[in-house]
Amino acid sequence: MDESSHRPSVERLAELLDSREHDGAIACLERFETAPTEERKAALDVLRRVESETSGVVGPLLPALSPFVTDGERSIRLTTAKLFVAVAERDPDAVVPVLPILTDRLADEDEFYFVRARAAEALGNVALDHPDAVASPEVVAELQIGLSFDEPEVKEKLAKALGDIALGDPDRLDHRVSNLAEHLDDGDELVRYYLCTALAAVGCVSPAALGAEADALAARLDDENHHVRGRAAEAVGLLGRVDGDDSVPPEAMERLCERREDESSFVRDRARFALDAIDEGDQESGDDGGEGTLAGLRATTDEAVEEITAEDGTGVCPSCGHSLPDVGPPMCPRCGSPY
Repeated sequence: MDESSHRPSVERLAELLDSREHDGAIACLERFETAPTEERKAALDVLRRVESETSGVVGPLLPALSPFVTDGERSIRLTTAKLFVAVAERDPDAVVPVLPILTDRLADEDEFYFVRARAAEALGNVALDHPDAVASPEVVAELQIGLSFDEPEVKEKLAKALGDIALGDPDRLDHRVSNLAEHLDDGDELVRYYLCTALAAVGCVSPAALGAEADALAARLDDENHHVRGRAAEAVGLLGRVDGDDSVPPEAMERLCERREDESSFVRDRARFALDAIDEGDQESGDDGGEGTLAGLRATTDEAVEEITAEDGTGVCPSCGHSLPDVGPPMCPRCGSPY
C-alpha cells in the first residue's frame, strides 16, 4: 500500500496541484485538517505558491479550505484568509461559492481583526464583478459600522471593500451616502480616498444622492493628499450636474477654481472636469473611461492606491497588512513577522 496517498504530505499535495488533480488535492487537504500546526502551515504555503504562479488552480479547492478559516490557530486563519484574497484578485468567480465563509469571518466580533480585514478585502475583490452576490444589506452594514470601531489597518480594508462595492454597483450604496460621508475626515488617507471614490461612484449614477453631503465633499478639496482632493473634485462635479452651481456650496466653487492650477495633474484634470460639469448641468456622461465615469474610476484606483502607499514612506507587512516604518529592524512591529 502506498502510505503517501493516505497521510497528509506537503510533497504529495504539491504533486497533485502541479498535475491539476483537484479531487486528489481536496482529499489531501481534508487529511491536513487534523495535522500538526506546522504541517497545516506548510500546506497553505504550497497553495499560496501555486496561486502566485498559476491562476485558476487553487480556486476549485476553496470549499475544502473552510475548516482552515475557522482553525483554532490564529496564524492559520489569517494565512487562509490571505489566500482567499489572492484568489479573489485573479479569479473572483471561484470565490462566489464560499462567500458565506468570508461573511461569517467579517461578522465575528471575536475574530482576530486582521482576519476580518482580509475577509473584507476578499469580499470587495469579488464585489467588483459580482456586487449582487456580495453586497447584502448585512454585509454593507458590517463594513460601514466597522469604520467607527475597528483598528486603523482594518478600516482601510473595510473602506476598500465599500469602494469596490460602489464600483461594482453604485446603487448598493446610494442610501448609505451620509454614513460614508461621516468618515471623510478619517485620519487615514487611504480610508478617505476609498470613501471619496465610493461617493464619486454613487454620483456617477445618482448624483442627487450626494446633495446632503456637499459640504463634507467640499472640505476634502483641501485634503493634504492630492488623490483625495482629486476624487472629491470629481464627486463635487457629478453633484453639480443636478442643478448647476446651485447644487454646490460657493466655497466649493472657489476651491475648484483654485484646484484648476493644482500642482497635481490628478487634481487639475478633475477640478476642470468638475467646473465643466457644473457649467453644463444635467448631461449624460456615458462610461468612456474619462473623469466622472465608473470606468474611469475603476481604471485609476489601483494606481492611485499604489501612489498613496508609496507617498507615505511605508510598505505593508506581507503577513498582517500593517504599515511598516521607514527605519528599524526588518520585522513587523504588529505581528513580529520578518519582511
